[in-house]
Amino acid sequence: MDKKLLNKKVAIVTGAGQGIGFEIAKQLALEGAAVVLNDLDAELAVNATQKIQALQGLCTSVAGDTSEPGIIKKMVDTAISEYGKLDIVVANAGITLFGDFLTYPADSFYSVLKVNLAGTFFLAQAAANQMIQQKSGGSLLFMSSVTGHQAHKNLAAYGMTKAALEMLAKTLVIELAPHRINVNAIAPGATLTERTQHDADYEKIWSTITPMGRPATTKDIADAALFLVSDKAKHITGQSLVIDGGWTSISPSPF
Repeated sequence: MDKKLLNKKVAIVTGAGQGIGFEIAKQLALEGAAVVLNDLDAELAVNATQKIQALQGLCTSVAGDTSEPGIIKKMVDTAISEYGKLDIVVANAGITLFGDFLTYPADSFYSVLKVNLAGTFFLAQAAANQMIQQKSGGSLLFMSSVTGHQAHKNLAAYGMTKAALEMLAKTLVIELAPHRINVNAIAPGATLTERTQHDADYEKIWSTITPMGRPATTKDIADAALFLVSDKAKHITGQSLVIDGGWTSISPSPF
């Protein structure tokens, strides 16, 4: 019987009540990792955790806003108290607040920065300190987006934060590589999730303009994430991987 890819690893996945985050958490558990699953919505977090447990996966939930220091500490503390260590962090939590640049409100701007940037930065900081204390290395993965590579209407603030996360992954190489902690980012393109499928035209439009002929599934994104946090990718660090079926190569507008 083949050894599971992430056997006995311990991971935190934020924003994992549904969508891409849930699929990453589920696949981590199926590959042998114990998972601390976070979502802002406590009910979603509990339901997602129960789904993973029903598949015989090790999983516990911590609900709350991942841009808050107390929630960050609670996630790391839970990983240690429940599973004894921390090996992997997938900073998936983020918010998208659409709006025209010329009238974009300050409260929306700072909300996007707080969750997408501060939440990721300080979770990475807390996790890295724990990993350094353990002296066993680790993996950090940030959630960027194709909007950090190509302009997208009404997403100036969001796209800016996603580009910044890729620079954060590159910058942290300097301080974390000596501790055998690798740090990377993935940049999903159009992906079929509970949220995007509320738009009846979403799949049709993105199937038409994506070279591979369809938008991504959450499993497409999770497969790449699992590779980058596994021991198979330990010599890959400071990199950003676009997962978009080729869309950014030709960039046809969805509008």
